[in-house]
Amino acid sequence: MSVYHSGLMAPLDKNNVDTDQIIPKQFLTSTSRDGFDKALFYDWRYLDSGEPDPSFVLNYAQYQGATVLLTRDNFGCGSSREHAPWALKQYGFSVILAESFADIFFNNCGNNQMLCIALGTDILDSLFAVCERQPQVKIEIDLAQQVIRSDYFADITFEVRSDIKARLLSGLDFIGETEQLNRHIDAFEQQLNANRPWQ
Repeated sequence: MSVYHSGLMAPLDKNNVDTDQIIPKQFLTSTSRDGFDKALFYDWRYLDSGEPDPSFVLNYAQYQGATVLLTRDNFGCGSSREHAPWALKQYGFSVILAESFADIFFNNCGNNQMLCIALGTDILDSLFAVCERQPQVKIEIDLAQQVIRSDYFADITFEVRSDIKARLLSGLDFIGETEQLNRHIDAFEQQLNANRPWQ
């Protein structure tokens, strides 16, 4: 993720959205990280016929191309499947605004270059109200300064864990961070082998 992210905000006014709602279990047949966008919120996005459900908010014309998801408390609860952030990311979301997140989901998002921002209930209420008044709300997230900006509301500051912030700004996941230490790991292994005279 770059220092700045600008995008359209889509409101999903639901609490306790679990990972089985984000991506139902029948779609967890691959670890390739490809093709999960079509299964995102499948039971909500589609009718029994397979056609898009026109009553589901992400199917509204004004939210096509949204990259910021506005939602409620305890987002990403349930099982710890990493497919959930994969599906959200492949659909196009880079930022999620909610009151709170399940711990494993939160860390999985950070590892997949997605920013989860926890905001108070009053702020979320005001953002949902803005979405009701305006057909499209575009916002900018300044990760370096930790500020959310828009033409439709005053600046909102947010907290972000320092390790998550560093990972997002560097573009590295857990493996990438470990690979930055390869020189030290190699030196440790050489020293360890040198102290094994029986080999």
